Amino acid sequence: MSAPERDYYEVLGVARDASASDVKHAFLGKARELHPDVSNDPDAEAKFKEVNEAYSVLSDPRRRQNYDRYGDADGPSGFGSMDDIFGGFGSMADIFSDFFGGGQGRRPARSRGRDMTARIRVSLAEAATGATRTIAYDRLGVCDDCHGTGSADGSEPEPCPVCGGTGMRTVVQSTILGRMQTSVPCDECHGTGFVVEDPCPTCDGQGRVPTHEVVEVVVPVGVRNGETQRMEGLGEAGWRGERAGDLVVEFEVLGDPRFVRRNDDLAAELAIDALEALCGCNVEVEGILEDERFFVEVPAGSLEGDQIRVESRGMPRRGSGGRGDFIGVVSVSAPPELSDDELETIASISRAHGGRVPASLSGVQA
Repeated sequence: MSAPERDYYEVLGVARDASASDVKHAFLGKARELHPDVSNDPDAEAKFKEVNEAYSVLSDPRRRQNYDRYGDADGPSGFGSMDDIFGGFGSMADIFSDFFGGGQGRRPARSRGRDMTARIRVSLAEAATGATRTIAYDRLGVCDDCHGTGSADGSEPEPCPVCGGTGMRTVVQSTILGRMQTSVPCDECHGTGFVVEDPCPTCDGQGRVPTHEVVEVVVPVGVRNGETQRMEGLGEAGWRGERAGDLVVEFEVLGDPRFVRRNDDLAAELAIDALEALCGCNVEVEGILEDERFFVEVPAGSLEGDQIRVESRGMPRRGSGGRGDFIGVVSVSAPPELSDDELETIASISRAHGGRVPASLSGVQA
């Protein structure tokens, strides 16, 4: 990330010593004013992106510290504070669209918060040992001002007087087939069945506001590519204190230049020359775990493509404490350069076994 063109504190209109709460309130105010769904300003979209960028930095303690110290949220090295690349989240504009969509006079809001997804990439070595990742994302989180109740004075929601707490109302329409009744979500309570007398001005009575979250994710030992982990309550906050959704993390285990993973087994090339294949040898292998080394015994007469299994030297098995196996795949190359005497010795052994030795090495005139 390059240094910003405008001061982030100036963008949000807060002092450099502003608290996290001050930053959040300033952001909400600016975002309400500039969101493209509600603003008539022709530059609203660009301004909203600028506000969102400022908030994404100043709401993250580590990025804010980097910004204050170096003028760049990524710090002097050019690397961001997040330890990983992740995906699956909507943009802050999408989060705000949901927020405005659940407000007064808008579409019915969901009661339970939605699940959210993230993807974390780890190396094969990290999958073998386990790791910790820090990720940041935007979501609809619990409103700090009303503590998720949606009420400015803390009073409990009451049953909607229009729908009687059902969340639905009956609409009668005249059609060519006569009068027909249909049920539609109640406009007064937005389909929730409850209303608050004095809505919280920060969250517009929803009990939730757009927030920027930073969480640590523990990568399990032995995790496989595509496996998921559910983190309860870290998805979208529920409407007026209802149950929050979960954060579902999917792990992407990257390929490794040394090993090919087969479930919990690890396969790797055993590079030997033709003399070693003929006589047999011991090959030292650097294992998947840190500082792990072991020897693989290659039997005499091994051929290209032969597989040699070493038990319990593969990937750790998730949750069991055991390990898969190591599978060495023999790869035979030409022998090192030999002297004439060495070649003659080998030729004599070959002749004794009926080998087709070249005339130049057989002692027979061509």
